[in-house]
Amino acid sequence: MSRRSAALAVLPFAAALLLAPSPAYAAPVPLADAIEALEVAEESRDGYDRSLFPHWIDADRDGCNTRAEVLLEEAVVAPEQGERCRLTGGEWYSYYDDRTFDNARGLDIDHMVPLAEAWDSGASEWSTQRRQAYANDLDEPVALVAVSAASNRSKADKDPSEWMPPSADAHCRYVTEWTTVKTRWGLSVDEVEREALNAVAAECPDEVVETTPAP
Repeated sequence: MSRRSAALAVLPFAAALLLAPSPAYAAPVPLADAIEALEVAEESRDGYDRSLFPHWIDADRDGCNTRAEVLLEEAVVAPEQGERCRLTGGEWYSYYDDRTFDNARGLDIDHMVPLAEAWDSGASEWSTQRRQAYANDLDEPVALVAVSAASNRSKADKDPSEWMPPSADAHCRYVTEWTTVKTRWGLSVDEVEREALNAVAAECPDEVVETTPAP
């Protein structure tokens, strides 16, 4: 199943029309310009609970939940898929820390913009259906990423002003993907976060943001 198919199964079409955020970029936009276009607002963690973002779901009921779909999509060497989507073998590359894994148990599926950060940045105003769509977004390839469990747990719910991937070579990609997700979902940034994004973007003149509005 493609990431696009799974994502479209999450919300009914009528609800998608009602809940769509501001338009994102269908054509490439320089990273610095995309950061500048993000709304700047104060953040609030009031009322946050991880359970308000239902995941990992099996949108198309094929036996593979969102976590498994990402592992299948991002495998460098495809794993064998058994009953109930049990995966064995395979190989994955964790770009956060420049490590390769041959066992899916060593990996976490990271929400590029963590659920708590999304809540702080606008998702607190969303319906549960929309938060579910966000937490299982298979339509935007950079929204969910298979990375080492160690790097994901080090990151936790931190934004780029507080945490960056251990591998310096990953910083341009990481900030571009962070900005892509915030753009796609119409999420805001706070002042400190924007400064951190701009500091990295200054070293990444060739990076662009290209995405479509979330359903």
